[in-house]
Amino acid sequence: MQTQTLETPSMNVFEQLESEVRSYCRNFRTVFHKAQNAKLWDTKEREYIDFFAGAGALNYGHNNRKIRDKLIAYLLDDGVTHSLDMATHAKEHFLSKFDEVILKPRGLQYKVMFPGPTGTNAVESALKIARKVTGRTTVISFTNAFHGMTLGSLAVTGNAFKRKGAGMTLTHSVFMPYDGYFGESVDTISYMEKLLDDPGSGVPLPAAIIVEAVQGEGGLNVASDAWLQRLERLCRQKGILLILDDIQMGCGRTGSFFSFETSGIEPDIICLSKSIGGYGLPLALTLIRPELDAWKPGEHNGTFRGNNLGFVGASEALDYWKTEDFREQIEDKANRMTSSLQTLIEHQPALRGKLRGKGMIQGIAFEQPGMAEKLAEFAFASGLILETSGPNHEVAKLMPPLTIENKTLEQGLQIFEHCYTQLAEEASV
Repeated sequence: MQTQTLETPSMNVFEQLESEVRSYCRNFRTVFHKAQNAKLWDTKEREYIDFFAGAGALNYGHNNRKIRDKLIAYLLDDGVTHSLDMATHAKEHFLSKFDEVILKPRGLQYKVMFPGPTGTNAVESALKIARKVTGRTTVISFTNAFHGMTLGSLAVTGNAFKRKGAGMTLTHSVFMPYDGYFGESVDTISYMEKLLDDPGSGVPLPAAIIVEAVQGEGGLNVASDAWLQRLERLCRQKGILLILDDIQMGCGRTGSFFSFETSGIEPDIICLSKSIGGYGLPLALTLIRPELDAWKPGEHNGTFRGNNLGFVGASEALDYWKTEDFREQIEDKANRMTSSLQTLIEHQPALRGKLRGKGMIQGIAFEQPGMAEKLAEFAFASGLILETSGPNHEVAKLMPPLTIENKTLEQGLQIFEHCYTQLAEEASV
């Protein structure tokens, strides 16, 4: 497989006019122009396979034709696009369908809040309602957690680089070790329970504990079902609210619609965003147990919380979940990814790679600094887009659209294999 050598489209406009805060375009140095499902094309018509999927916002692929047709029809019919939180037909349809397709079949009851268009809006509202209901201020989060970039969300995010960007002290949060943080031999739930029971620990009874069932940005760390069950039990015993951040891992990324389904837990509050909009459109939900919905009208609001195009896209995307077919397809593709990555690890033992992740978000973690970033560079040069994750960018992260065609998935895995071999050869020199 040959590395692409076509001329890179000019990045001058972005370098001259856009803020220094830009990040992804520094790694993917080309100007993208078109996209369809799991492929992108730049302005030079160079083709890329997308194992990035908009950081998890494109579970149903780029320009999903089924969803696109609904959006176009809605626009051509002069459907309402902006409505604050006023009642619209598009919102009514989404709420009813979400209840019928997602909540009722799982025996779940939640009030649906539209907190604003992004994931961090969902987290901020979850933290606020938890503090309001309990009357307590502290929130427990976990090592390597990522929950967003606004101040409240950042306060419960573990990454030191991102926290530093706040420019101020981040308060009212306490960090606890995630499942497996100290290795398999250390029971981190018992550790947490001891601290909460001990009046001399300095750890106050929190309003809530916020957790990801799989830590996407934190390095593809997976919490076991047993660990999540014990965490829920601890919360119930102590009167602590359990917030499940499913912003990147929800909407099927780990196999089931919610990432925590196999554990059988029922969080008090669930945060959804990214792929809930179906088409990469901004939309976020905060799901709240009905008895906790203590908001006063307008107590949390936002101009763009009523994104009707998001409602239309989200409603159409829910059709994928009407039967078990889609979940089974995800499972098949996930198994293929696992097999491919495990084979690579076994065939190149010198790299000492370790398999991480779950479902269709998997990757390889490296002990040696810079290896995952170098692998991502090789991949991009060969026409495959993927990112790194983890506090030291130590994990090469594969996250294709759930709708990726089997043939395209195989092509992407072959490119990754070629680049992994190239990395091993370079490392051995």
